[in-house]
Amino acid sequence: MTPLFLGLAGTELSEAERAFFGSVDPAGFILFKRNVADRTQLRALTDALRALSGRADVPILIDQEGGRVARMQPPEWPAFPKGELFDRLYDIAAVTAIEAARHNAAAIATMLGEVGINVDCLPLLDVRQPGAHDIIGDRALGSEPLRVAAMGRAVIEGLRSGGAVGVVKHVPGHGRAMADSHVELPVVTADAEALETDLAPFIRLADAPMAMTAHVVYPAWDAEQCASLSAKVIGDIIRGRIGFDGLLMSDDLGMHALSGGFGERAAGVLAAGCDVALHCSGDMAEMEAVAGAVGPIGGQAKQRLDRAMATVAGARPAATVAELMAERDALMAVLPA
Repeated sequence: MTPLFLGLAGTELSEAERAFFGSVDPAGFILFKRNVADRTQLRALTDALRALSGRADVPILIDQEGGRVARMQPPEWPAFPKGELFDRLYDIAAVTAIEAARHNAAAIATMLGEVGINVDCLPLLDVRQPGAHDIIGDRALGSEPLRVAAMGRAVIEGLRSGGAVGVVKHVPGHGRAMADSHVELPVVTADAEALETDLAPFIRLADAPMAMTAHVVYPAWDAEQCASLSAKVIGDIIRGRIGFDGLLMSDDLGMHALSGGFGERAAGVLAAGCDVALHCSGDMAEMEAVAGAVGPIGGQAKQRLDRAMATVAGARPAATVAELMAERDALMAVLPA
């Protein structure tokens, strides 16, 4: 097994992808809108990925947050609320907001499970900051660390109850970045004391099963490398100060915050301390470069992967998607129209 989560090009596996994935044996896969058509197609695709890997619990990831980040969309699947709505509800009734976030996440996980997806890249623990780039914006659960942590915990629990592993992101915090790391490399100039605000939700959810790094430079900790490529940030801050010991994946290697060849990027995030490198585009040449630059997954990384997937072993949703959404909507009914 190689320490890679890889994307694929279309709605079904090509023969080239079957051969490549069969030889490389990636740790898992990630799906995007280009891979999604309808329930029948998507279930067949995830079944094919499981059969190819030979692992019933192979991680199959998706970004299904709600709001503007949703790979599975209406009319085939229901829409889900953006994070900001739970933040607004928290202003009115904190406990209600936490329970609404839990039911919403359980509904998402149940929906994902119906089509064979078992990892959702959610929740965002990025603390929203005024004036920052809107790449996080209304996706965030708030601008106050304790409420972000409380609702983030509810999201992880809700996802787990529906059979999906949650991924906290973007550690150690993307909320105050002034640029979109998909487009360029953000540099957060806040000092270490100010950055404690960003760390607080991650510290409180240090027992999360998986986390995703931020392609952001924090000169207070490392002036040279972004977090995904920084042994200092991963070792001293993510593993040390935060205390996170779950599976740590990089954000997408294809984002323009990173430079150099794809093999260099993959080797770099793994050398810095990520357990798994994430590559999303499904471009075969890029994937070949990534795979050629990495060895087999490390023993500790494999243990973390197994431990994360074990958190949803045997999970059976307690209700249907429609029932869970109805419970969520009843809780959110106090929000002004």
